[in-house]
Amino acid sequence: MRGREMNAQGIIVAEQDYERLVPLIQDHPLLDELGRAIVVPLEQMPPEIVRINSLVTYVDESSGVSRNVELVFPEDADIASGRISVLAPVGSALLGLRIGDTIDWPFPNGMERRLKVVSTTPAGSK
Repeated sequence: MRGREMNAQGIIVAEQDYERLVPLIQDHPLLDELGRAIVVPLEQMPPEIVRINSLVTYVDESSGVSRNVELVFPEDADIASGRISVLAPVGSALLGLRIGDTIDWPFPNGMERRLKVVSTTPAGSK
């Protein structure tokens, strides 16, 4: 389950990302989140929201480590280049968050980690 500290609303997802993601996920934790998501047309997507192809800086509050990643669809993932799949634990946690949001998200090792979005650059604004 996701927990939010700074924003009690559901995540916001661009319609084109939502339509492409739903067929990719089945028993994935992201499925529940997409079921509660606010889906908006791409042109109405607020720029402070993390979406597919966004460049994101986040802090893992458990370790204090800050990372810069690009959130991508699974076929475009390349960890060495900082391109993180939306289906990876960190990618799923970040999708739909806005700058300043924190989230508790379960990771494969059984630990829950708290991530905080520090900044994001919208897709196409690189």
